[in-house]
Parts: sequence; C-alpha cells; structure tokens
Amino acid sequence: MAISTADFKNGMCIEYNGKLCTIVEFQHVKPGKGGAFVRTKLRDIKTGRVIDNTFNAGVKVESVRLESKKLQYLYNDGADFNFMDNDTYEQMAISADMVGDVAKWLKENDEATLLYAGDELISVEPQMFVELEVTETDPGFKGDTVQGTTKPATLETGAVVQVPMFIEPGDVLQIDTRDGRFIKRV
Repeated sequence: MAISTADFKNGMCIEYNGKLCTIVEFQHVKPGKGGAFVRTKLRDIKTGRVIDNTFNAGVKVESVRLESKKLQYLYNDGADFNFMDNDTYEQMAISADMVGDVAKWLKENDEATLLYAGDELISVEPQMFVELEVTETDPGFKGDTVQGTTKPATLETGAVVQVPMFIEPGDVLQIDTRDGRFIKRV
C-alpha cells in the first residue's frame, strides 16, 4: 500500500531502496525558498543500521505491514532453532543464520517474538529481560569491594557479560538483552 510522506509515523515500516526500514524519527521542513521536504531517520530492519534520508513532501512510498508472533523456544538441534506456537502447538524450525546473535539470550522454554513482513520472517527477538545462570566466572576475593568494578561471567547460554565482583558460579542473574547489561541477582 502506497502512503504519502504526510502519513509518516514513528515506528511505521516502509520499503526504501528495496530494504525494509522502520521510521525512527521524522520532521516536516518548509524552508522559505523551495518546496517542503521531510527529513527522516530510518532503521534497516535486517542490519539495524540507521540511515538519514530526505524525501520531497508528498512523495509516495510503499508501506509494509508487520506482524509479530510470540512463540516458545524449544531446543537447538545443531542446525536449526525449534519454536512452537502455544495456541496451535505447531512447531517450526528456523535456521541458525536467521536467529544470529539472539541465540545467546534464548533459553529452552522461554518465549521469543518473531517479526514477519507478510509471509517473510524478518527477525527473532528475545524477551527484554532474561534470567540466566552463571556457569563460569573468576572468584571474588574479600576486599574486592571497590564500587563499579566488574569481571566477565559466562552464562548458561554461552553469553559473556560484565558483572559485579560478588557474583559467583551458580548465581541466577537478570540480564537486559538489548545491551547485555547485568540488572540484578535473582
């Protein structure tokens, strides 16, 4: 469906130069001389890169309808990640290439959101916060109480995050998946 630049909204998905992009920010500009235009910041859905672009006012672009589905992550069989729809119990396998770096935040039986543009799967997004067990980290010594010092810790999914010195193997941590930041010990 073609839409005009007057219909732009933040978060809207459009097709630009053959790529699917979401509108991060836009601004209508009407200079004293010349025609009006729309200055935008577009995020490429597949790469995550932000592109600055200017459209002439009234230009038509193709709008894309995005749908998201919450599915339960079941297991990884080596080549594919297997998910299940909790409503229909239908299972689907998604290639490891499509899942990408998100794999380090997926724990069996957790939910993930799959984003579709039409019938095409665009991305797999984990929950915003996950609880994972520490499998390996350096021991903290008495006296290591300097505020703000951190050490690396390996989690049960293989992800490595920076944690405070008091964290020990076996602790369960809440992690923000957007930036891999330690939130709290559970």
